[in-house]
Amino acid sequence: MNFSLPKIATAPFCPPEVAGSVKVDAGAPFWKRALKFAGPGLLVSIGYMDPGNWATAIEAGSRYGYNLLFVVLLASLAGMILQCLCSRLGIATGRDLAQLCRERYSQRSARGQWVLAEISIIATDLAEVLGCALAFHLLLGISLTFGIALTAFDTLLVLALQNRGFRRLEAIMLVLVLTIGVCFFIELLLIKPYWPDVFQGVKPSASVLRDAAPLYLAIGILGATVMPHNLYLHTSIVQTRLIGKDLASRQDGVRLARIDTIGSLALALLVNAAILILAAAAFHQTGHADVVEIQDAYHLLDPLVGGTFASVLFGVALLASGQSSTFTGTIAGQVIMEGYLNLRIPCWQRRLITRGLALIPAFTGVWLMGDDAIGKLLILSQVVLSLQLPFALYPLIRMTSDERLMGSFVNSLPTRLLAWGLFGLISAANVWLIAQLFT
Repeated sequence: MNFSLPKIATAPFCPPEVAGSVKVDAGAPFWKRALKFAGPGLLVSIGYMDPGNWATAIEAGSRYGYNLLFVVLLASLAGMILQCLCSRLGIATGRDLAQLCRERYSQRSARGQWVLAEISIIATDLAEVLGCALAFHLLLGISLTFGIALTAFDTLLVLALQNRGFRRLEAIMLVLVLTIGVCFFIELLLIKPYWPDVFQGVKPSASVLRDAAPLYLAIGILGATVMPHNLYLHTSIVQTRLIGKDLASRQDGVRLARIDTIGSLALALLVNAAILILAAAAFHQTGHADVVEIQDAYHLLDPLVGGTFASVLFGVALLASGQSSTFTGTIAGQVIMEGYLNLRIPCWQRRLITRGLALIPAFTGVWLMGDDAIGKLLILSQVVLSLQLPFALYPLIRMTSDERLMGSFVNSLPTRLLAWGLFGLISAANVWLIAQLFT
C-alpha cells in the first residue's frame, strides 16, 4: 500500500526536514559547532527520566537505601553506548531506524516491528498520562480521574507550538529538564543525605544482588532506563543538524553528536540518581522502607522535612517530567509512523491518537482499582517496554555493524562485542523480569 506525502508544513516537529533545522558551519570554532549540535541528546534524555523511572527509583531507594545506586549508573552508561550508536546510524546513512527497517526487511517483518513499536509508544504515553494525572492530583487536590481527563488537553500545547521550529522545542525541553533538576537539587538540600554512604552505593557490588528481590528491582531499573522509542527518535532528530555530505563533515558530526548524547544523558543520570538518593535518605534512613508508591513519597515528605515546600517541589518535578515526555513521545510516534508506513499526518493528530489510546487503560485501571492503579499500571507500562526493546535493539546493532551500510562508520570489533553483550544482558534481564511478574 502506498501513501502520498503531503507538504512538510502539515507535520510540525517531524524531523529530519522540519522547519528550523540547524546548519552547522564546518569552519566555525569547535565550541560553536558543539553548541549548534546540542539538543537532540537532550530530547532523548527526557525518556530516561520520565514517570516510569520514578517508581523503580523510589522503591529501590526506600527498600535498599543507596545500595542500588550503582545499577542506576551502569544502566545509564549502557544507554549512552546505545544512543551513540543511534546518532552514528542517522548521520552515516541519512535515514532513521524505522526507514531502514522498512527498506531492509520484508513487508511482513517491517509491519510486525511497526506494531510493536506503536505498542511501546502507547505504553510510554500511558506512563506520561499517569505521571501528569498524579501530579495534578497531588498539587491541585483533584481526583485521579479528573487528572487523567486533564492530560487529554496537552494536544492544545502541541497545536500552540506547531510551526515554531525544532530549536524552539529543544529550548522548551531544556527549561522543563532544568525544572526537574533544580527541584531535586533543592529537595536534596532539604533532606541532607549522608554523602559518604551515597558514594559507597555507587561502587558495584555483586553481593547486593544475591537475593531475588533487589535483583528484581535492579532489572526493573535497567528495563525502565533504555526506552525503545528513544532508539527510533535519536536516529531521526540527529539529522536536524545540517552538515556537509563529505566524510570529514560526517565524522565531525558523529563526534559532536557523541558529546551531546553523553552530556545530556549525564544530566538524566543525575536526576535518576537524585530520585533514588532522595528516597533512601527520606524514607529508608527514617524507617519508612515500605514506601513504594509515588503518591506515598509525596505525602511523607511533608512531616519528614517539616513543611510543604519539599512535597510541592516533588509534584512540580513530576509534572515537568510527564509533560516533557509527552512532546518527545509525539515526535517518536511520528518518526515510527513515517518510517515504517511512509505515512505522514499532522503531529497534533498523531498526539490525539496516541493519547486517546493511552487514556483507555488509564481510565479503566483507576475505575476498577482506584488510586492503587497508578503503581500497577506504571509497572505494566515498563513490562510492555521491556518486551519490545530487543526488537529495536537487534536491527540497530545489526545495521551499525554492517560495513556495506555504514562504510567507514561501521562499529569496530570492541564496539560490536560490547553492543551485543548489552543486547544479551538486556534481553535476558527483561525475560527474567517478565517471568517474575507472571509467576
